[in-house]
Amino acid sequence: MPRPDFNDLLWFLAVTEEGSFTRAAAKLGVVQSTLSHRIKRLETRMGIRLLARTTRSVSTTEAGERLRRSLAPRVCEIEEEIASLMELREKPSGSVRLTLSHHALECLVWRKLRPILSDYPDIALELNIDSGFRDIVGEGFDAGIRLGESIGNDMIAVRIGPDWRLVAVASPTYLAANPAPGHPQDLLRHNCINRRLETAGGLYAWEFEKEGKELRVRVEGRLTLNDDATMIDAALHGHGIAYVPEDMVVEPVASGDLILLLDDWSPRFSGYHIYYPSRRQNLAAFRVIVDALRYRDV
Repeated sequence: MPRPDFNDLLWFLAVTEEGSFTRAAAKLGVVQSTLSHRIKRLETRMGIRLLARTTRSVSTTEAGERLRRSLAPRVCEIEEEIASLMELREKPSGSVRLTLSHHALECLVWRKLRPILSDYPDIALELNIDSGFRDIVGEGFDAGIRLGESIGNDMIAVRIGPDWRLVAVASPTYLAANPAPGHPQDLLRHNCINRRLETAGGLYAWEFEKEGKELRVRVEGRLTLNDDATMIDAALHGHGIAYVPEDMVVEPVASGDLILLLDDWSPRFSGYHIYYPSRRQNLAAFRVIVDALRYRDV
């Protein structure tokens, strides 16, 4: 079999990472037809189909997934070795790719990393918004940012923010027509704004805790969303009770536009952490990012 062009293999990885020829072509800076041609050439040379294509998506075949799992960590090792060599330069340089939720980005991460762009012109950042869990090594991420309680023991984790909680809120208009709940079970008689989980696809069961007693309530309502800002807007306009991050409703609660409900039942969650495999910590550019994000309780 003719030896495959290594660029074709890298382009194949880009398609699997993006799940789309269009997005992969944009990422690589090539036209989609060229990318498609190169992947077909790779499949022809190997004599096996690597990608299953539909009009809406691209997925790996069994052989393609096997190739991806084999290639991704090796390419990552090569990139890390090159990055290590780049450390011989005077200033930290290289690219750092993170996966994180929209809430983590908006309320914590972006304000901490924004100065990096000015202070370290040789560091490039990619912030990939995704609330689900990702294989950060296999998918080429340098690190992920998630709540501390959900991080595996095989990763190094550094706290980057304080503990926080979700709170139930509703507008005065809604509560004027619907008596405020005194217990989480009372939510079953209310129009609640459901949260669709991005990874599993199911609905989030609202979590409560008081005096050591934990309780999950599967609420019902006319509206289901997966975006905190839209949930808050819906609650402000009287469309029901929302269960959202407390730090996102400080102002409307202070102004009286939203009323805090079941305050003594809202538990705190372990704050956001950046997590990564141990080999990443030796790269100067990555250390700059971790240090900028590190939580300092002052």
